[in-house]
Amino acid sequence: MVTLSAALLHYKRPEIQKELVHYSKNREIATRFGEGFGARPDTLSYPQDVLELTKHGATSFHMSEELWSNPARLSPALKKKELDELRIGWDLILDIDCKFIEYSRITANLLIKALKYQGINSLSCKFSGGSGFHIAIPFKAFPKKIHQQETKYLFPEGPRKIAEYLKEMIKKPLAKEILKINSITEITKKTGKPFKEIVKNSKFDPFTILEVDTILISSRHLIRMPYSFNEKSNLVSIPLDPDKVLDFELEHAKPQNVTISKFRFLDDSNAKEDEAKKLIVQSFDFEVKKEEHPSLKKKNKEHFEIKTKMPEQFFPPCIQLGLKGLEDGRKRFLFLIINFLNSVGWSHDDIEELLKKWNKNNPEEMREVYLVGQLRYHKTQKKKILPPNCSNNQYYKDIGICNPDSLCNKIKNPVSYTIRKTIYLNKKPKKQKEKQAKPKKNKES
Repeated sequence: MVTLSAALLHYKRPEIQKELVHYSKNREIATRFGEGFGARPDTLSYPQDVLELTKHGATSFHMSEELWSNPARLSPALKKKELDELRIGWDLILDIDCKFIEYSRITANLLIKALKYQGINSLSCKFSGGSGFHIAIPFKAFPKKIHQQETKYLFPEGPRKIAEYLKEMIKKPLAKEILKINSITEITKKTGKPFKEIVKNSKFDPFTILEVDTILISSRHLIRMPYSFNEKSNLVSIPLDPDKVLDFELEHAKPQNVTISKFRFLDDSNAKEDEAKKLIVQSFDFEVKKEEHPSLKKKNKEHFEIKTKMPEQFFPPCIQLGLKGLEDGRKRFLFLIINFLNSVGWSHDDIEELLKKWNKNNPEEMREVYLVGQLRYHKTQKKKILPPNCSNNQYYKDIGICNPDSLCNKIKNPVSYTIRKTIYLNKKPKKQKEKQAKPKKNKES
C-alpha cells in the first residue's frame, strides 16, 4: 500500500503535477484513496490540485480512454445516445494483463511491431504500474468515418475489434517467443496451469496465460494515468520508448528512479489523420470474415432463447459461488454474470437488484457508478450475448469460482447448465408420478 509520506514525496514534484494535469484535458478523471475511489467525474485543472488531493489521502489518478466535450456532465444515468453526444473521440489503449513481466514485455514488443507494420508511427507505450503495459494510438490517427459511420461513435466496439484482430496477428509469434525462454513444463510450473489448459490441438496457446484486454474496453472505463502510483506494487506507471520495451525492468518504475520521459504517452503531435485507417478497416473486415468462416464460428447447439426467468437454484456452481462475493476478478465476473442473467430470462431490473446485493457481498465493493454504467450499457444492446464458455479459464478458474459438479462435465457454457437442469427437474416429477400411478402386478393372477 502507498503510504501518505511516499505519495506526498512523489506527487509534490512540480514536473509530476504538470504531467498529470496535461493528461486530464477532455478526459474523465477519477482519484483513488487507498482502497476506494472518490466521486466521479473528478477534475485536475491546476498542478496544485494534485497536491491538495494527495494531502487528503489520494494515492493514484486514473483517466478515461474516451475524450469528452464536457466531462463534468457525465453520469451513470446518461443513456447511450447522450454519451455519444458528449463523446468527441476515443484513444485506442491496449491493456496487456499478465502476472509475469517477462511475458508482458514480449507481448508489448510484438503488438508494437504489429502496429508499425500497419503503418502507424504515432503509437506510444507505458508500463502499467503492475506487471503489464499499455499500448496506445491517439484518436487523431483514425479516420473521421469508417463504413459510413462516424468513428467517434464506434466505442467500445471499434477498440474491441482492433484488439481481437491484433491478437490473431501476434498469436503464433507470441507463442514462439515465450517458448524460447520457457519450456511448456516451466510454463505450467510458473503459472500453475495444467498442460491440457495451455496446449490446445497440440499447440501452445499464449492467451491462456495472458490477455490483451478486450472485455474491459467499455464506456467510461479508466486506466491509470502516467506517473501515477499502483497501490499494490508501489511502482509508478511510466511512459517508455516503444522501441526499447524489451529493456524495461521493474527497477525503472520505483518512485525514486522516476524522471519525466521524453516519450509522452498518447502524444498526438505527430499523428496524421487516416494513419490508422488500414488498421481499423482490416479489423472490421476480420470480424466479418470470422463470422462467415465455418471453422471460426462459435457453436452452441444447446443454446436457445429463454423467455422465462430461471430461478437461482438452477444456476451452475461457478455462478452461485461468484455471487457470494469475490476478492479478485470482480470486473470479469460482472461481465459474465450480466450476460448469463440476460441469457436465462432475467429482466434488467431483476439483474440490477441482484448485482447490487452481490456487490455488498464483496470484501471490497465495486464502485456503484461503474456497476450501474455497465448495466446501462448492456441494456442498450439489442443482441443477447452468451457468457464466456467454461473452457475460458480467465473467467472461471483464474478468479477461483470453477467448482464443477457431475453436470458440469456435460456442458460447455453456464447457460447450458441451467437449461439442462431445468429440463431434468421438470421431467423428474412426471416420471415419478407415472411410476407411482403404474399398477402393481397381482401375484395370484
